Amino acid sequence: MADVTPTDGRRRLAVWGDPIGHSRSPALHRAAYRQLGLDWEYARAQVDAAGFAASLAALDGTWRGLSLTMPLKEAAHAAADRVDAHARLTGAVNTLLLGKRVLGFNTDVGGIVDAFRHAGIDGVGSVRILGAGATAASALVAAGELGARRAEVRARRPESAERMRRIAGELGMPIAVAAFHEPADPVDATIATLPSGTVLDTGIAAAMGTRGGVLFEAAYAPWPSALAAGWACGPIISGFEMLLYQAVRQIRIFLHGTQDRALPDEDVIVALMRSATMED
Repeated sequence: MADVTPTDGRRRLAVWGDPIGHSRSPALHRAAYRQLGLDWEYARAQVDAAGFAASLAALDGTWRGLSLTMPLKEAAHAAADRVDAHARLTGAVNTLLLGKRVLGFNTDVGGIVDAFRHAGIDGVGSVRILGAGATAASALVAAGELGARRAEVRARRPESAERMRRIAGELGMPIAVAAFHEPADPVDATIATLPSGTVLDTGIAAAMGTRGGVLFEAAYAPWPSALAAGWACGPIISGFEMLLYQAVRQIRIFLHGTQDRALPDEDVIVALMRSATMED
């Protein structure tokens, strides 16, 4: 995709979701734009799924893009004129680049991969994913990019995992779907995508925690999560790392039109973004 012109008059950005008051995205993005010398605004707004289409249609030519969180990722996918490969696979868009056409991206996949790699973990052979929603879909694609050869999905309602089966089929990855209470085989990594505050039955959590390898916990507030606090068998990666690195990829999109081109002095920007959330 072609570069976006920083001086084209489109300088407004925001994160939308419901709820949204807890979001750290404004602190992350504003820190990056200050360092880049860009006079861009980045706000937050509470927008639910029912109001998404009208809110998007109301934006004028001063708007550059949007970050989308739950429950808007599927609606954003439907609204995009064109989507990237990760968005196509997952059916979820968390970034919209606005202009003559609305371009949709999924940076959650890359954010998860980056979080693992920055934790020193370059690959996994097997993965267990807890949950079957939009973040779980991104986690499955990320697992494939990390080299996973098999996946297991745990869901409260296994019948809700049809999207996960479809994605695994497209990736050519064997997948098993099970309920939480079923016996857990050893895996190299566990990716938990359950809502913040979820507490699993003690016996279920203990069984997963002794056979689950590295834990990537998408929830990061409060921290540690109940699952992370009892994890016994490997390193733990906080979901804040995904939040950070998917935001870096969003900023690349808003600046360059692609998430594959690094920012100028990106290591410096990442450090400033990380610091900004501690001060927020």
